[in-house]
Amino acid sequence: MTFPRQAWRWYAVAVAVLLLDQITKHWVSASLTYGDPVVFTPFFNFTLLHNPGAAFSFLSEAGGWQRWFFTAVAALVSVVIVVWIARVAQRRWEALALALILGGAIGNLYDRVLLGHVVDFIVVHYKEYYWPAFNIADSAITVGAALLIIDMLFHKDKRHD
Repeated sequence: MTFPRQAWRWYAVAVAVLLLDQITKHWVSASLTYGDPVVFTPFFNFTLLHNPGAAFSFLSEAGGWQRWFFTAVAALVSVVIVVWIARVAQRRWEALALALILGGAIGNLYDRVLLGHVVDFIVVHYKEYYWPAFNIADSAITVGAALLIIDMLFHKDKRHD
């Protein structure tokens, strides 16, 4: 398979997401004490946490097998997205969405393979109601998924495949 020239721009976006994710995770891991929040506002803080499970700590207490399961799933999804980007490189919003998802998926995949867990640190809450901790990779995946949904809903008529 050949990759169109336009696809490389989207792969560069994915690499930028990956680098930003890894830089922030390394900085937080070196700077913060595990589980000790650094409060910025009454609803936002950084707290270094390790998540051996998936989103929202799904299967985090499963005993270890989930590490390799989620690693395999993320690797497979990443390969599919690389090919998908090559096929839709000229569709700006779809390709951007996929690039964000790809960069985030590889960022968390890297953590899972090397560390056995994903480094999370962004915490948003209201009083004692906490959203699960997340990271830059999770944010990119979420924004990418939202863009993909918006693109499918509002740009489907402009496709001539």
